[in-house]
Amino acid sequence: MAKPASPRSRQRRRMENFRKVRSEEAPGGGGVEGGGPGSGPFADLAPGAVHMRVKEGSKIRNLLAFATASMAQPATRAIVFSGCGRATTKTVTCAEILKRRLAGLHQVTRLRYRSVREVWQSLPPGPTPGQKPSEPAASLSVLKNVPSLAILLSKDALDPRQPGYQPPSPHPDPSSQPTAPTSKRSLREPAAGEGSAKRSHPEPGAAEDNQTMT
Repeated sequence: MAKPASPRSRQRRRMENFRKVRSEEAPGGGGVEGGGPGSGPFADLAPGAVHMRVKEGSKIRNLLAFATASMAQPATRAIVFSGCGRATTKTVTCAEILKRRLAGLHQVTRLRYRSVREVWQSLPPGPTPGQKPSEPAASLSVLKNVPSLAILLSKDALDPRQPGYQPPSPHPDPSSQPTAPTSKRSLREPAAGEGSAKRSHPEPGAAEDNQTMT
């Protein structure tokens, strides 16, 4: 006897007949970022701070090119990378790469949840019993709480007592250090005259072997 389908399985089969048409931030939802436009959860940012909104489809190369150029300007003192849902991993990657490129950046990380409303619309039928062709497609709204990550990188010192603070890395840029393969190759190189000395003094018995073979 077959087991009855679980509520989650029934919901999954139902959603197969729908497609997501848009996502929007739910007004007044818990964990909505505030503090002014472009500031995210950091309400006390200096004027001119750059806010990079990282999305799931964003290209890291493009984000870092703009971020690096912006932080190279003396007037830009801070930058914020923010992303939610599946973009959180890419948000961390952008911040870590920029910290390697620009030494001495102070960091504050904030993790919270954002309320996002997804609007789904039913796929065009096949005619279904009891539905006229002129009837509009059915739609439904799904409210989700998704993780949201914001990372502040600042040239100026920040309060080390605030949650999520991380001081600048004491290690220099790896690109400024000689790479290990270069030193290993130099160690493997024979000393001057070493190779010729080995060739000029064959091992005992080598000449006899050659004479025997001829």
